[in-house]
Amino acid sequence: MEKLFIQGGRRLGGAITISGMKNAALPIIFACALNREPCILQNVPNVSDVADSLEILAEMGCTVTRLGPTTIEVNPAGFTVGTSPDRIVEKIRASSYLMGVELGLAGRTRIFHPGGCKFGSARPLNFHTRAFEIMGAELNLTGSGYSGEAIDGRLHSGKITLDTASVGATINIMLAAVLTPGITTIINAAREPHIVDLAMFLNKCGAKISGSGTSDIRIEGVESLSGCTYSIAPDMIEAGTYMCAVAGTGGCVTLNEVVPKHLESIISKLTEMGAVIEEDETSITISSDGCLKGTQITTAVYPGFPTDMQPQFGVLLCVAQGNSTINEKIWENRFSYLDELSRMGANVTRSNTTAGFPGGQYLMGSSVTATDLRAGAAMVIAGLIASGETEIANPHFIDRGYDDLIGKLRALGAVIARREVFLKSTPAYVALQS
Repeated sequence: MEKLFIQGGRRLGGAITISGMKNAALPIIFACALNREPCILQNVPNVSDVADSLEILAEMGCTVTRLGPTTIEVNPAGFTVGTSPDRIVEKIRASSYLMGVELGLAGRTRIFHPGGCKFGSARPLNFHTRAFEIMGAELNLTGSGYSGEAIDGRLHSGKITLDTASVGATINIMLAAVLTPGITTIINAAREPHIVDLAMFLNKCGAKISGSGTSDIRIEGVESLSGCTYSIAPDMIEAGTYMCAVAGTGGCVTLNEVVPKHLESIISKLTEMGAVIEEDETSITISSDGCLKGTQITTAVYPGFPTDMQPQFGVLLCVAQGNSTINEKIWENRFSYLDELSRMGANVTRSNTTAGFPGGQYLMGSSVTATDLRAGAAMVIAGLIASGETEIANPHFIDRGYDDLIGKLRALGAVIARREVFLKSTPAYVALQS
């Protein structure tokens, strides 16, 4: 079993480069299958969700070639609809994008439950399937996943109004519509930067998409897409996570290769809490003395405060001075990290989708668990702030979305290592991973 080991109480300083956006890379990778020619993707983050997505396409007949540390070529010539490997599809949520790709290409789809999603789970695909039905598909949900086909052999265009601005549904509709004749419109579309990045990639391949980044997206279907070379946008959640780490530990760090506009809600809250932030066109410098003020946070769809940053800020609110609250409006199960924080001495109250933070608390190193990707990032920040050593189990969750986390934190002066823990009948021991 692997664990992360962090020695806390050290200020961070220096500069790091932010990697490509995981949430943009994933739909763009699957969108490569819509093309007739190879695509070259640059600034692709080296995270496990990306590796799984590329493996899915490879097993479906695409040729995936690594041209450099962050550059991938995807040749879709051998892509075969309906052949996705169940064992990998069930590992990641983004595999749901295969539905839009397959329906758009061939008018039929078959995938296993994405990301371990089961019927009746907290993250169903009902917005996705409802949209496909409006476009002329009949879909079935069974114990083996999703399957279905277009009634007339291929999808038709339509006007789709989303009940909520679902990122995944917006992406899936875009993927399904780019090769569908006519004009498809999405009303109440998600506006996140990765929606814009996907639209820019598809347009570079020859698609006709307008309105991305607004609540109304218009897709005019084209006969085919051509290959292109495209660079993935920087990851705003990765940048926000490192900004929280600096705010909590104190220090001064410059983040290079960022888009400050994507970080406006995060910058606003950190500034309100006492951090000093300077922006350039492609970089941000954050300074903090580690003494933060409490605040009130309500998560919302973009451009509101991102739910993916809620756990990281929850750690800061524990140690900030004054009472704070978090109102989680997107995913109510986002508070799993609070139980782990309690192991480090935090005292937080929770009622349904609201958490209260008394503030001014003292975190102590302890053995904790990463319960999901962003909860794992929160535990890393807590370990950097806490006194003593923190052990974090299940670091594979963190691997899903953070490229070279250990290397980047070490470059800033953190003491962090990943070790294999061997359990024996005799007292346990650890060995440093090579």
